[in-house]
This record gives sequence, C-alpha cells and structure tokens, in this order.
Amino acid sequence: MSDTGFDLTKVLELLPHRYPMLLVDRVVSLDPESEIHAVKAVSFNEDFFQGHFPGKPIMPGVLQVEALAQAAGLLAVKALGLEGSGKLVYFLAIDQAKFRSPVEPGHLLDLKVKFIHKRARICKFAGEASIDGTVTCECEFTAMIEK
Repeated sequence: MSDTGFDLTKVLELLPHRYPMLLVDRVVSLDPESEIHAVKAVSFNEDFFQGHFPGKPIMPGVLQVEALAQAAGLLAVKALGLEGSGKLVYFLAIDQAKFRSPVEPGHLLDLKVKFIHKRARICKFAGEASIDGTVTCECEFTAMIEK
C-alpha cells in the first residue's frame, strides 16, 4: 500500500534530525513495503557552502549519502510501525558509494531509496540521489533500529 507524500511537518514528526542536519524537506511518495521518494531543496544558505567550496559551492558527497540515509530512516519508521516509538535508526555501514555529478545551490535533489533486506532490527537499502534524472550519488547502506 503506497502513501501519498507529506511535507516537512510530518518529516519532523518522524525524524529526530533538526537544522542544520535535517536533509529531507518533503516526501513525494512512500511505499512502506519497498521504497521512498523524498526531496532535498538545496539552498545557497546551507552552512556547508561557506567552505565547500568558496567561489564554487558544491554539496559534499557525504551529505548526499546522509540525505539518502535520512530518507531510508523515514522508510524504516513507516515500514516497521515505529511512528511515535521514539526509537532511532542508526547508520551501520555504507557500501559501494559512487559520486557522479556535483550538486549546487538551487538544485532539487531527488532521493530514492529501496529496501534490499528488511528485518525487525537491521535493514539494508539501495539509494540513489539525482537532479532532473541525472544521478549524482548512489550507494548501499545498512541501518539498525534502536532496541
């Protein structure tokens, strides 16, 4: 069963992250059994652009991976029925990360994450970040649900 998207207010209800580390602005669609499509609106006012890089601002690749992980956290919370539980989703591993294209201020970063494996406490995901269909980052990662 697929959910229609939701806005930042709902994202804030489901994730513990807050500015400046919140990297998901809204959810376009979510199927708790399989996948999520979320969005990060990349603004020139992001703190990291002050030093990465002056004169040529580029979103760090590790923050693209973090944005994918936050989208995966939303997927896990919905899929495992953890809404309102207060349980955290912890990053355990990142595998096969590839950075393909720069992300600059003004871009709308699409975050698509799918389950590879889903268990009660450990989940593995495949994620892809893109801008207008051009892949900027892809990786697999594993997360653990807090006891």
